[in-house]
Amino acid sequence: MNSSQRILISIATYNERENLASLVQDIRATAPNADILILDDNSPDGTGEEADAIAAKDTRVQVIHREGKLGLGTAILTIMRHAIDGGYDLLVTMDADFSHHPRYLPDILKGMDNADVMIGSRYVEGGGVENWPWTRQMMSRCTGRLVRFLLGLPAQDTSGNYRCYRVSMLRRANLDNLLSTGYSFQQEVLHRCFLAGARLGETPIIFADRKYGKSKANFMEIVRSLTTLLRLGWRAWFYQSEMMPKPETPAAEPTRRAA
Repeated sequence: MNSSQRILISIATYNERENLASLVQDIRATAPNADILILDDNSPDGTGEEADAIAAKDTRVQVIHREGKLGLGTAILTIMRHAIDGGYDLLVTMDADFSHHPRYLPDILKGMDNADVMIGSRYVEGGGVENWPWTRQMMSRCTGRLVRFLLGLPAQDTSGNYRCYRVSMLRRANLDNLLSTGYSFQQEVLHRCFLAGARLGETPIIFADRKYGKSKANFMEIVRSLTTLLRLGWRAWFYQSEMMPKPETPAAEPTRRAA
């Protein structure tokens, strides 16, 4: 990884006040040259206020406040557009509950030497999960198989949010007309990047269930995500042209003045 690259590490939060300060501290320890972006969806537990307090002490921490809980997919899309507009080279997305531990950041960033999207993967050799019931593990693995069948993605872990994106790839990918607003966003945006020619890489992580707070996943969100995945598969098989990268607009010729 080029040491001159501008890196943005992002955290989308909702009711994560107990985790936030220590998470930012650990990110700063493992990736000292990165900027940190916290996007909060108007958490009632005061996470937004905690984020502002952290940013007041660290000029390399940025905060975006949204008006309410608008979905993980729209949060990450907002983060991606912020990274594009801010001229960053690399964007890391991760959860705020320590299930994505900052100790894996060096390996994820190093992996960008040979990838355009690097996935912190539970399902490659050396990866795994802790404190999950077998039913949840089975559901996650079955969803992964379904996604690989429907979308043809050459990755074992397509649903995790612990990733690093090359921002130039996000510029190339078609991020318009996305179907997903929730957890299925992870598969959809990975598919869009793959269609744009992204090299996908995976590095092992151990996914540990949260220490504090409650999981945002619930039965209805899982049903919505599975329904969206089936719609994505239908679109990928029959309407793939709608998801292909937009042709790049050629640079305008400089205006020549008459002598």
